[in-house]
Amino acid sequence: MVADTPLSEAMYAAWIAERGPAEAIRYGKLPIPRPGPTDVLVRVQAVAVDPVDVLVRSGRYDTALPFPFVVGRDVVGTVAACGPGVTGFAPGEVVWSNSLGHAGRQGPSAEFAVVPVDRLYHLPEGASPVPAVAVLHPAASAYLGLVTHGALRAGQTVLIGGGAGHVGRAAIVIAVHAGARVLATAAAGDLDECRRLGAEAAFDYRDGDLVDTLRDAAGHRVDVQLDTSGHQNLDLAVDLAAPRGRIVVMAGMGERPQVPIGRIYTQDLTVVGFAISTATTAELAEAAARVNQLLGMGALLPRRVEAMPLSAAAEAHRRLEAGEARGVRLVLVPGG
Repeated sequence: MVADTPLSEAMYAAWIAERGPAEAIRYGKLPIPRPGPTDVLVRVQAVAVDPVDVLVRSGRYDTALPFPFVVGRDVVGTVAACGPGVTGFAPGEVVWSNSLGHAGRQGPSAEFAVVPVDRLYHLPEGASPVPAVAVLHPAASAYLGLVTHGALRAGQTVLIGGGAGHVGRAAIVIAVHAGARVLATAAAGDLDECRRLGAEAAFDYRDGDLVDTLRDAAGHRVDVQLDTSGHQNLDLAVDLAAPRGRIVVMAGMGERPQVPIGRIYTQDLTVVGFAISTATTAELAEAAARVNQLLGMGALLPRRVEAMPLSAAAEAHRRLEAGEARGVRLVLVPGG
C-alpha cells in the first residue's frame, strides 16, 4: 500500500448513529478508514450535498447503512493510498466519485473516504474541485436518464422538464452536445438561461397555454422526454411523443398520474423509471466518461455554488430539506 498519510490517525467527519432528522448529524472524530485490496483512500477536498442525502439520512430511502454512518455521496479529492489490487491510480492524483453513501458504502463527508476502485474516476485537468463536485451527480443522472435509459441519438428531439434545475441544466448541455434538438420548460425567469445552455426553445411551465404551445413546438414528435421537476403529466407526455418515443421518469416519488395505457401501446411508447442509485458500475463509468469530457470542455458549470465548512453538514441538510437552497448547490469543504 502506498500512502501519504498515517492511517492510524483519526479524522473529522459528519456522521449519524441512526436514521433521523438533520439534527441527528454529528460532527467529530472517527478513525480514518482503511482501504481494502481494491479500494482507494481519498483525501477529501469537496463533498456535494444532494437531495438523495436527505432521503438516506432520514430513512425515506431504504438502503443498507453501516453505523456510525458518514453522510453524503459525491466527492472530489486526491488519492492518499491505494489497496494492493488497485491499478490506474497514484497518490496525489485528483479523483472523484458520485456513488458512495448507500448500499453499505460509507459516505464521503469527512477528511478521508474509501472508494472502491470501480467507482472512482480521474478529474480532468483544470477542473476546480468545488464547482466540479456540484455537477457530478446531476450530470451523471442526466446522462443515464437521456442516453442509457432514453436511448437518445443525434437528430432526435428532446423535451426536458425543469430545465433550470441542477439535473435539468446538465440534461440540456448533454442533449445539445449529443446533437439533439432540445426543448425545455422552466420558470419564466429561467427561460433565457435554458436558451443560453443550448435549448432551441424554452417555455414557462406556468403558462396556461403550455399544452398547446408545446404541441405546436414539438409537433407530436418528441423522441425522449425527461421531466426533472418532480411532476409527471403522462397524458401530455404521451400526446407529445413520437412513435416509439421514450418517457423517462426520474422524479416525483409522491406522484400518482393517470396512465393512458391505450395510447402507450398503440404508439409503441416506452415509459421507464430511473434512479441513479440502481445504476451498475459499468453504467456509472460510461456516464463518468461523458461527464469528464464535458467538464474538460468547460461545458458543465453549476449556476450557483455555496461552500460551507464540513462542520456545517447538519445545517446544510436542514436548509436543503426546508427548501432554503433552491437554485444553489451546497458543498462541504473539510478544514473550512
